[in-house]
Amino acid sequence: MLPEEIGDYLQRHGHPKYRGKQIFAWLQAQAVVNSEEMTDLPQSLRKEIVEEKLLKPLQIEKKQISRDGTEKYLWKLEDNEFIETVLMPYQRQQSRQRVTLCLSTQVGCPLACKFCATGKEGFTRNLTTAEIVGQVLDITAEKRKQDDDFKVTNIVFMGMGEPLLNYDAVKKAIQILTHPQGQAIGQRRITVSTAGIIPGIDRFTDEGWEVNLALSLHAVDEALRSAWMPVNQRYPLSALLQACKRYWEKTRRRLSVEYALIAGVNDKLEDAKKLAHIFHRWPIHLNIIPVNPVQESGAQRPAQESLRKFVQELKGRGLEAVIREERGTDIDAACGQLRSKKQSEKGEA
Repeated sequence: MLPEEIGDYLQRHGHPKYRGKQIFAWLQAQAVVNSEEMTDLPQSLRKEIVEEKLLKPLQIEKKQISRDGTEKYLWKLEDNEFIETVLMPYQRQQSRQRVTLCLSTQVGCPLACKFCATGKEGFTRNLTTAEIVGQVLDITAEKRKQDDDFKVTNIVFMGMGEPLLNYDAVKKAIQILTHPQGQAIGQRRITVSTAGIIPGIDRFTDEGWEVNLALSLHAVDEALRSAWMPVNQRYPLSALLQACKRYWEKTRRRLSVEYALIAGVNDKLEDAKKLAHIFHRWPIHLNIIPVNPVQESGAQRPAQESLRKFVQELKGRGLEAVIREERGTDIDAACGQLRSKKQSEKGEA
């Protein structure tokens, strides 16, 4: 909840409204999730917070650390469902460290993209705003036990689930995470990814904020995209591109486009030419992602030479294309590899 909402709740229960700002600051700015540590609150209120279970930290079921420093957290939720979150630290010379959190927004995913582990387990439910924000708070609280200065600097909504199918909870989470009295993460440091939910893209366009939008594209042919991403059957590529054009025309913000390169599927030079033709007049940032291994998908990475030629073709036709830095593949924390515990245990993901 936002400070004023916490204040309204407290006022209805006989407490001064200003306590809402204090509690919000403890939670969001200090990442204190134990009410006994909220020392400027009266003991009676701290006791009530415990008795009424107003603070509900997520439960860490498992934590894995990759050889590249990426960390993956498996969380157990109140209803015994599971989600995963990925922390990616980036060391930068002569500048502050960048710490990116990749957040989940749903338990499972209804879109069933063929190359994605999350979609293999189906869809259970949307996450609440508290569960989305809780991923940030609980990791921050854990990290500050060893490092008082730890701070999440960037957020990407690219974990389990389709963010724009849980729009209201994601929007509220962004409002909380960017609040100046809390984490105060800049809007430009937040990216929301979508597989192509057109009504959600249109809502996003009308928000008037500076949050970044990323499109999971992965194919430039209608039939191929429908085969690998069933969402394309409901929101065809032609209409999706029009929605993205509306986004650019209204916001003037550069669109990020994600393209998972799959050997023998979408990695031909002809695919690169089509991609360049579609976006040749658009100010986009194109991330090329050699597909990450998912046991059931059958998708294979292209050879390095094929990858090099594909990117070279794009650059030669004027697109700003980069190969995304690989993070956390050895612990199944990379793009498309997240899943719940019940599925992970089958393949020890």
